[in-house]
Amino acid sequence: MSEITALSADKLNALREEFDADGTNRLAMNAVTAAGIEKVARNYDRARLLQRRFSTVVDNGEVTHQDRSGRCWLFSSLNVARFVAKQNMGLKEFEFSQNYAMYYDKLERVNYFLNDVAALVAAGEPNDSRLVKHLLDDVMGDGGQWTMAMNVYKKYGAVPKDLFPETESSKNTGAMNTQLRHMLHTAVAHLFAAKGDEGKTAEIISEATAAGHRILTIHLGEPPVSFDWEWTDKDGEFHRDGEITPVEFWKKYVGSADLESYVCLVDDPRQEHAKGKKIGIEHLGNVAGGDPTEYLNVPNQFMKDCVRQILTEQGIPVWFGADCGPFMDRVNGAWATDLFEYDKVYDFDFDLDKEDRVRYCDSAMNHAMAFVGVDVAEDGKTTRRWRVENSWGKDIADKGYFTMSDDWFTEYVYEVAVPKAMLPAEYQAALDEPATMLPAWDPMGALAK
Repeated sequence: MSEITALSADKLNALREEFDADGTNRLAMNAVTAAGIEKVARNYDRARLLQRRFSTVVDNGEVTHQDRSGRCWLFSSLNVARFVAKQNMGLKEFEFSQNYAMYYDKLERVNYFLNDVAALVAAGEPNDSRLVKHLLDDVMGDGGQWTMAMNVYKKYGAVPKDLFPETESSKNTGAMNTQLRHMLHTAVAHLFAAKGDEGKTAEIISEATAAGHRILTIHLGEPPVSFDWEWTDKDGEFHRDGEITPVEFWKKYVGSADLESYVCLVDDPRQEHAKGKKIGIEHLGNVAGGDPTEYLNVPNQFMKDCVRQILTEQGIPVWFGADCGPFMDRVNGAWATDLFEYDKVYDFDFDLDKEDRVRYCDSAMNHAMAFVGVDVAEDGKTTRRWRVENSWGKDIADKGYFTMSDDWFTEYVYEVAVPKAMLPAEYQAALDEPATMLPAWDPMGALAK
């Protein structure tokens, strides 16, 4: 390995002199130190011209709030589901229990993780391998994917929020996750110590699963097995279902949309991953025996066309995953690729394209939301901007709803969930082919938080 060049005093002095020689550097320093980079770099003209008007809007009512948790994938998938449920029950406002969904997701992940690691131990995986370290570091976060959400709803259904409300730990998951992670790390150490002893391995998994159940129930409460459901619709008419299970509730009021059969389309911009082919992520899942976390890699424009068609023809929200951080005005609720002029403030050309941003760890999907509107040009095909239902509460943006420029969709939206039936024949055929499996740490395996 060649010697790393030191930053010398002469080089540092030259950098200082170069900085001071350009008066705009001092102006930028004065402005940013006083006001912050977001206010200084904000493109005033672009911000004022990014309108909040759309040719198609799907009204999903008051936005939800995930608080200090990484449950956006559950909130956004349940936001799609609640739109369907509201229509089927004639309700103006309704919300599913995100706490209920998280409870069973985490319980299932405890079981999935322990059995996955036990299989690696039995196969001779070293305890200091990159894979084991990645799994240990990533375990028991809040993030997830559309398919993982559907695995939970198919097995456990869903309940109205007021029947299993939020708790201190569901709204702020840090302390609970720390304890779950510590418990699982302990169990993994015991699994490696018990290598080759099948009876001891099974005992460790059983005890750790029971501990996970206790921890979750202490923090989140004990979820209902069944409940009495009655409601008054928006026209004032009273309805009563009587006793119903969460699975029955999900099937009765959301099943008509067949969300469980949706396909995840992803835009992986790397040239080595062909469009029209499936990709999957090794060791990524939550429910043992559930659907694997796989995607169909398609052009970004095809994703746009599907979302536009669903919004304009079916009138239902569309779940999606994006890298939400770049060029985001959180307070005003806007995304556009030229909304902030960082390059002018720093005098540096940020010239990476989407492929290089993924390849060099500069961008990956990290947040899930729902499209609830689109502005289409007079040609009926060209999309200009998108309306987004977020899960960050109603005190920001347009009462919690964001506006996204079409060029931002191109650069930073990575995934959408759409009905399988709207795919062309060649894409449907590709779904029956084996997926190209990518390692657990691949950026396409990033989870929405």
